[in-house]
Amino acid sequence: MSKFSSFEEIKAWQQARELNSEIYTLSDKGLFKADFDLKSQIRRSSISITSNIAEGFERGTTKEFIRFLYVAKGSAGEFRSQLYLAQDLKYITSEDFERLSARVNEISKMISGLIKYLDTTL
Repeated sequence: MSKFSSFEEIKAWQQARELNSEIYTLSDKGLFKADFDLKSQIRRSSISITSNIAEGFERGTTKEFIRFLYVAKGSAGEFRSQLYLAQDLKYITSEDFERLSARVNEISKMISGLIKYLDTTL
């Protein structure tokens, strides 16, 4: 299926795991903490990235892995969209927005690269 022996070896998963911790910490402060809906939704979209990479890998087939990678990539887009709202509502600073946006964009690019690689192995 792939050259990985576990999903924990996948750089995109590692980076997304760090993103999970960062958004949990950030969304538990100030005004963000009180907005239960956005706080919950942005956390879920972040978790969805790591979860779908892991689940797809564990399915054991390249085709299934690719399918779940596309879902993870979609969750990265959802996360990025929610970041805009968090910034618009002044829940996060411009610096937080830029850092997290750059991080999730990089994760999305890693996932795209992995999809392209796996497509060549089908």
